Amino acid sequence: MDKRIKPVVWTTRATKDLEKTAVFYRELYGSVKARKIVTELRQSTEILEHQNLDTSQIGALDDAFLHLKLDYRKIIKHHCKITYREGKTKIFVVRVFDTRQQPSKNK
Repeated sequence: MDKRIKPVVWTTRATKDLEKTAVFYRELYGSVKARKIVTELRQSTEILEHQNLDTSQIGALDDAFLHLKLDYRKIIKHHCKITYREGKTKIFVVRVFDTRQQPSKNK
């Protein structure tokens, strides 16, 4: 029996984080490179939608979110940590965090 595919949904907070990351990369590398990196960050979450994949095994547990009731996992791409959690019908991307920032900002 196949597992139902859960769509990946980006929360408002994660989308804002991605926009801030895009601005940072645009200043650092220019528009073309920034757009490429942001696209790759978005695409890196698509693996979570594969039908026969255990999403709890894709990324490691995110230590910054251990204080919460639910399990939050992370995917690392470029210098960014993408934090997600699995809901009953969807997978939620909740944060995008450039790991070069102060860790206390990632809460």
